[in-house]
Amino acid sequence: MDELIEGGFPEGSSVLLSGAAGTGKSICCMQYLYYGAKEEGQPGVYITLEEGQHNLWWNMQRFKWDILPLQQQNLLQIYKFEPGEEESDDSSPHSLLLTPDQMPRLYGGTDPAIQIRRIVDKAREIGARRMVIDSISAFTYWYSDEARIRKVIYRLVEELRNINCTTILSCEVKGGKRDYSMFGVEEFLVDGLVMLYFFPPNRSIFVRKMRGTDHSKSIHPMQISETGLAVSSKEEVLWEAIKD
Repeated sequence: MDELIEGGFPEGSSVLLSGAAGTGKSICCMQYLYYGAKEEGQPGVYITLEEGQHNLWWNMQRFKWDILPLQQQNLLQIYKFEPGEEESDDSSPHSLLLTPDQMPRLYGGTDPAIQIRRIVDKAREIGARRMVIDSISAFTYWYSDEARIRKVIYRLVEELRNINCTTILSCEVKGGKRDYSMFGVEEFLVDGLVMLYFFPPNRSIFVRKMRGTDHSKSIHPMQISETGLAVSSKEEVLWEAIKD
């Protein structure tokens, strides 16, 4: 992947990772944090807005990602975000992620400003250099007004830029070649846009946008291997192979 974007995501940037169900978004997100913490010593925070505890757990087991030592060193923390709940009064330390049911909750209340503040505060607590929010599509569960959703996403991106935290925001789309985002505006708010495609049996990745880099303009094959996602940077996929 680094070969497609001149070495990696620009520091402090926000990247929208879009794809249909089953394209590998959550795997990509966790792999980004795991290897950042393990290989680079960069603290990371994973915030899931959806009921994905067991999926995260299965991914860790499947790829033999040893998360617990990184949590103990405060290099990787995982939270289940509950935007519609009231702010928690529990100030006790969160348990380590030993099982899917032990995932700590992060409560945000009903005020978008408070929700954003609590997400950013979690990044500040461990000096996070990397963050994942999986997925921003879940905001539709709590907000019906698209204008409000756009405002929340914009403010969140700006706040994360202010603390120089490189962030992936995953987004569920229908899966066509021009399905960039759910609300039709996210791709304009972020610094990068990466598309994942899966038309069985073939997987592929396309860097649609990456500010500050001379990124690849081609679609490349991608596989889910025994260690996670693997991109074939030397091979290309025809644009015509991606369905509308």
